[in-house]
Amino acid sequence: MSVEKELRRTVKDLLEEGGIDLFIGWERGSLPTVASPLFITDPVDAERLIFDITCGSNPAVYFTKDRRQFDGRRVGVVLKGCDSRSMVLYIKEKQADRENVVMVGAQCNGVLDRGKVASAAGGREILELEDDGEKTVTLKGRDYEIAVERDSILSSSCLSCIHPDALECDHFIGEPRQSVTREQRLREVREFEALSSTERWERTRHEYEKCIRCYACRNVCPSCYCAVCFVDQNDPPWIGGTCEFTDSMIFHLVRNLHVAGRCVECGACARACPMDIDLLLLNRKVAMEVLERFNDEAGMDITAKPAMADFKEDEKQDFIMG
Repeated sequence: MSVEKELRRTVKDLLEEGGIDLFIGWERGSLPTVASPLFITDPVDAERLIFDITCGSNPAVYFTKDRRQFDGRRVGVVLKGCDSRSMVLYIKEKQADRENVVMVGAQCNGVLDRGKVASAAGGREILELEDDGEKTVTLKGRDYEIAVERDSILSSSCLSCIHPDALECDHFIGEPRQSVTREQRLREVREFEALSSTERWERTRHEYEKCIRCYACRNVCPSCYCAVCFVDQNDPPWIGGTCEFTDSMIFHLVRNLHVAGRCVECGACARACPMDIDLLLLNRKVAMEVLERFNDEAGMDITAKPAMADFKEDEKQDFIMG
């Protein structure tokens, strides 16, 4: 049975048997490359569910950014590996009640990067997309049909993902891939660290000078759920609201620190950025620091305290002590 069919059957059974009141998943979108979020309460609507390369958004965000519809309801949600880590984070940070969440993990083979897809199609309109789930994706449009290597259009976060499975779930759909080795995960970070201070500054400037302060990265990030973001504080204002480089740099650096020990590397921020800023690089730099100093990866252990909310006497403190 395909992942999609098994998912539909599982969700239909959960709704019919009263195991959940609401389910969050994806359905076909208005564009063939982008799935749309789907909220269902009727078992019949389970037939609309899909799970494929187009399901790129992190559905965990709805638990913190649209809380009203969850009051008093038991909610099911389909999760990729990175999505499940966000849910674990929410449970540890008291943003979701584990007893009221039914996690349905699904076999994830990566999600596409729409910029890469558009480039592969030569800028032509894509009317249909077919994915074999393994090696090839076929793009179809008016008067053309091309087959492209699957890895060539996957999100960079997926190409370096080492935890593709939902590590915390009540049901699992498909075949688990287990943790995988991805040497390139930290390669860019190591290369960045190897640069001189001047070169690192220029690399940082190159990225953040592109920012137009649209806040798409913040809005799709599952770890950004403050009721009032620091950039929106106006009494007094914390930072300037212009697109001048220093204002943009401060926004991104402070956001990097706010998601330290909390970024699950889902890549949603980079995929949402209209200016193609390499947001994952510095997020991973901070994630690596947390791993090396505190031996912690975000969302991996539902019983452990978040790294930034815990203290152990044997932690490295050279950054404090000098």
